[in-house]
Amino acid sequence: MSEAGPATNLQGDLLKRAVTTRNDVEEIFLVPVLVVAVAIVLGGLIMLATGIAPSRIGIAFAALFTGSVGSIGALSETLTAATPVTLAALGVALAFRAGLFNIGAEGQILMGGMAATIVGFAVTGLPPLLHVTLALLAAALVGALWGALAGWLKAATGAHEVITTIMLNLISFRLVDYLLRTPPVQRAGRADPISETILPSAELPRILTAIDPNLRIHAGFLIAVVLVFAIHFLLFRTTRGFEFRAAGLNPDAARYAGMRSGLIVVIVMAIAGGLAGLAGANQILGVLDRASPGFSSNIGFDAIAVALLGRSHPVGVLFAGLLFGALEAGGRQMQVSAAVSIDLIAIIQALIIVFIAAPALVRFLFPFAFGKEARR
Repeated sequence: MSEAGPATNLQGDLLKRAVTTRNDVEEIFLVPVLVVAVAIVLGGLIMLATGIAPSRIGIAFAALFTGSVGSIGALSETLTAATPVTLAALGVALAFRAGLFNIGAEGQILMGGMAATIVGFAVTGLPPLLHVTLALLAAALVGALWGALAGWLKAATGAHEVITTIMLNLISFRLVDYLLRTPPVQRAGRADPISETILPSAELPRILTAIDPNLRIHAGFLIAVVLVFAIHFLLFRTTRGFEFRAAGLNPDAARYAGMRSGLIVVIVMAIAGGLAGLAGANQILGVLDRASPGFSSNIGFDAIAVALLGRSHPVGVLFAGLLFGALEAGGRQMQVSAAVSIDLIAIIQALIIVFIAAPALVRFLFPFAFGKEARR
């Protein structure tokens, strides 16, 4: 027991940093805005320190803005990039709220995306609405099962979810590679690991084709927004959501009150996995049309950062997802216009995580922005 105590206390401390419980306006909006501002300023200083001329730094950040929200095409790319990371981050945030670390979003995305791919090309003769719905449900179900497996291992054996989800990530990487080389899945006539192309009836419809057929924003973004408010309702307006939050704030008290902690763990991890599975389906059905190794593009790991930036609040996650989508879309334009490496975006994201993990430092740097109660 002497070893479990410090570990439990450490996990509790980490979760307190990831979850907002008071001063919602400040925690969900003000702290992230200040964190992003500091990260961008430090990113500029890093560019300056590496010999980039100040004029090019200005051009780079102007390109970052125009490439993310400077036109309807840029906005479309931002929303397209934000959709899967927002969905996956919702699952990570839900797990944080319940006192769990879901590090397995990447694997859940891969498994859900593969399920959507297989249903997308193997099931034929369905009308578009039914076909795309079936593919999305398959992705959510497989992702949920992948997440529930980690939850069951924790509930039944005490295996820590950080370890099991990381191991499941590794299994999913290799399983996807294997599936992409099997004849039923691998594209006919290809030697490289790539799947068959999904049928047009399984594609998520683009929602701005009336303005420009080349705009890639699709119905997956609308699904993500609906799920943000659905998870908000679940967490803050239902008995089950109260149980999730109670288990996260004080597991011992939740058990004493008669809540079934093992069942809560499995349900939370299943929902988190289902959301990540939908993120994988969005990548396939909305953008790529086929699966290949690494189609998840590390979205599952970015989702952890988005959940942290959003303070594990569904609305905060939505805004954080939009920010990360803007960084991705604008980063490509920055690389083209200012010849600045897109690795700078990864540096800015890392700085955001560092400052989000140390909210006391943010309050120290900007004491004037917070009330007396929040500065304590």
